[in-house]
Amino acid sequence: MHDTVRLTPKEQGDARYREMRKVTLIGSVIDFLLGVLKILFGWLASSQALIADGVHSFSDLVTDFIVLYAAKHGSREADEDHPYGHGRIETLATAGLGLALMIVAIGTGWDAISRLFEPERLFKPGIWALVIALLSVVSKEWIYHYTMRVAKRVRSPMLEANAWHSRTDAISSIVVVIGVGGTMLGLDYLDAIAAVGVALMVAKIGWDLGWDSLHEVADRALEQERVEKIRTAIMAVDGVRHLHLLRSRKVGHEALVDVHVQVDPWLSVSEGHMIAIAVEEAAKSSLDEVTDVTVHIDPEDDEEAPPCEGLPLRSEALGMLEKAWTGAGCRDRWERVQLHYIQGRVHVDLFLPVACLESGNTDPETIRRQFAEPIAGINVFGTLRLYFIG
Repeated sequence: MHDTVRLTPKEQGDARYREMRKVTLIGSVIDFLLGVLKILFGWLASSQALIADGVHSFSDLVTDFIVLYAAKHGSREADEDHPYGHGRIETLATAGLGLALMIVAIGTGWDAISRLFEPERLFKPGIWALVIALLSVVSKEWIYHYTMRVAKRVRSPMLEANAWHSRTDAISSIVVVIGVGGTMLGLDYLDAIAAVGVALMVAKIGWDLGWDSLHEVADRALEQERVEKIRTAIMAVDGVRHLHLLRSRKVGHEALVDVHVQVDPWLSVSEGHMIAIAVEEAAKSSLDEVTDVTVHIDPEDDEEAPPCEGLPLRSEALGMLEKAWTGAGCRDRWERVQLHYIQGRVHVDLFLPVACLESGNTDPETIRRQFAEPIAGINVFGTLRLYFIG
């Protein structure tokens, strides 16, 4: 039987970066070779669509380096200047990737459309354009599946985006195959039309990547079904009566969660703290990407219960109690006073030594009234519970 080794945040970040670097470097080599082959044979075989697809491959190469940079810095653990980590670097890199794709698409599409209006500039591709396009389809589809497997394993939306980028290259190559094949059969306009189709697909992917990243910068929440999974896990924690204000936000490959949890209002601070720790662990266990959970313990539903704002804090409340209890027996022998802020009132638990009962013939109810009646007319106080301890 082997013991499970728990990695430190730094070790986890380093391991994550190594996996992302490996798959991205392999993709970079493929993108470079395909880009060279497409542009070279697109020029030799007179295929504008293949040249456009080659530019697409080189744009993949540029984004690969963006991914490498963002993966290295985005996987670093939190520090004093970045207490929530460096995940936003991945978000910004993904947005930059989307913008670069749209710029490439606009240039490619504009050139192809201009050729459609000038028939003498139309290309007539040869057989090699078809061969290279087919090679691109196979290569890019393989790198898509490989990258997506790693992206799922390391929980990287940026790497998933790069995987889809590779798949769009495969799809655009299929369009090139159709365009080149049609032109070889005598449909001269089909290659230029295919180039426009490639440009539109590249622009669509760029827009989607950029738009999603902008949402994430604006603290986009997790998907509803994932939030419900967190909710279910928290509600299963012993001691949790209800929860509200469950909020989440994405930060790169991680997610931050905060929640208000309602517990028994008469619990001790330490028991409430233990419930909060259990809620934090439950939320983190429910989804791998949840790395930080802030738990606010509520004695009641503060969205519906009377507000407790304005009630006196402990030092002021104790001063008011001391003044009200001037004539009470055993007033100088308090063991402990606990204050409970519930339903817009301060409820009091008073602990007296059992010696207060032994020193005279006074019964517990009489002593309780001596302390309860003086504060009954003070509107900030609620019930009083009296305990005798030995």
